Amino acid sequence: MNPFLDYLFNALALGVTFLYGSTGEIITEKVGHLNLGIPGIMCMGGAGGCLALSMLNGSGLPPFLIVLIAIFATFFSGVLMGALYSFLTVTLHANQNVTGLAMTTFGVGATKFIISKLSSPYQYMYAIKYFRFPFSSTTTSLQHWGIMFFLAFAVAIVASWILTRTRVGLHLRAVGENPATADAVGINVTAYKYGATCIGSGIAALGGIYYILDYSGSPEAYLQIEALGWLAIALVIFALWKPYLSILGSALFGILYIASSFLPNLLGLALPQYATPLLKMLPYVVTILVLIISSIRKKRENQPPASLGVSYFREER
Repeated sequence: MNPFLDYLFNALALGVTFLYGSTGEIITEKVGHLNLGIPGIMCMGGAGGCLALSMLNGSGLPPFLIVLIAIFATFFSGVLMGALYSFLTVTLHANQNVTGLAMTTFGVGATKFIISKLSSPYQYMYAIKYFRFPFSSTTTSLQHWGIMFFLAFAVAIVASWILTRTRVGLHLRAVGENPATADAVGINVTAYKYGATCIGSGIAALGGIYYILDYSGSPEAYLQIEALGWLAIALVIFALWKPYLSILGSALFGILYIASSFLPNLLGLALPQYATPLLKMLPYVVTILVLIISSIRKKRENQPPASLGVSYFREER
């Protein structure tokens, strides 16, 4: 394969990890909740999926069913984390920033514990060829374009359509903009906050199992998920809280993130050792630039939900 195409295909595959996380976070933020626990939720998603796969090892089930069960287990792990976050921030009105950071710390630690307790990584790594279908036999970057690669784009497109074209999406955005007004017209604010946060967390969790079992294919991959989770949160700002823009943003983030691994060979350059971490900072730099530009232009549709990060007290409306 052409080296440039290999670089591009690899970047798009890595970007899917960000796409899952950002799509889930956009849905959560649209109801006014800033969930900084996304990195931990993605880690727990990976742990939940790997645990399910280890239990299915040797079960004799069809490969498609094994993948389906693992995806469901991953999604359910994220939903549980989202439910815990919702209980703390919606019901108990805990500070969203502190709660999110605590969720990340808990998720990262619990993931290391769960995966370390599996007697062998081969208890779940056997499923790589199932997740990478139909390109599991190729040695190029196309091998990462498996079932979950295409699922990520479908999820982002459906999420964008629901948020902009349906009554549910309208109510959800109304809750994020002004929960008191939404409550006054009969919208169940608590139900929308719980529902959006749990579903968003479940979607974000899928990025964890995708990175371990599809993109990386390494028993040590779970150690890198936390860093990728923070980039997924940054992508939300880059995409201006629009799921369809996160598709383009995830591709750009993937291109920038692995530039240090591919560009020297493509351009015939010998980069100094300190250039690698600097190049990996590029997605954050681009995000800051987008944030500055969108703030200067002050277009309302490019701003975050008005109640983002603010707890809603029904008795004060």
